[in-house]
Amino acid sequence: MKKVLMPLAIAAAIFGVTNRANAQASATANASAYVITPISITKTLDMNFGNLAVSASTGGTVVLSTAGARTATGGVTLPSTTGTVTAATFTVTGEGSYTYDITLPSSAVTLTDGAGHSMTVNAFTSDPTALAGALTAGSQTLYVGATLNVAAGQASGNYTTATPFTVTVNYN
Repeated sequence: MKKVLMPLAIAAAIFGVTNRANAQASATANASAYVITPISITKTLDMNFGNLAVSASTGGTVVLSTAGARTATGGVTLPSTTGTVTAATFTVTGEGSYTYDITLPSSAVTLTDGAGHSMTVNAFTSDPTALAGALTAGSQTLYVGATLNVAAGQASGNYTTATPFTVTVNYN
């Protein structure tokens, strides 16, 4: 009887171990990533408000649209000899069909004539608007307009920024 029970006990022990081994399972997985084209922005044209005149007693503004059209307020007039008038123009490139945010200057930018006179530019606008940039086929033109603040009796001369203003783009 011992001879019959011994092989059965050994078989039961083997099947018990085998059942435990079958309770465990493994699987594998691969890892991957796709690196997109970096977004970039390149200036195509500088912003230029063109020629303007101002009253000796009343200041005003010149509003430059993203389409390059100007309007004057207050004591500012726009002569028929316009000079060069352009909205700032940039080319944004990156991954095709991706969208991006646009960050415009949040504080005023100062223009000086080199002789101690200055004006400020603020209220920057963009086309497309700040949250609506979309890279169709990997590229889009970005236009930036703003408001030039002109003091009464502003000295005549050529005014430019000492430091360029920054426009930043970033993928959504």
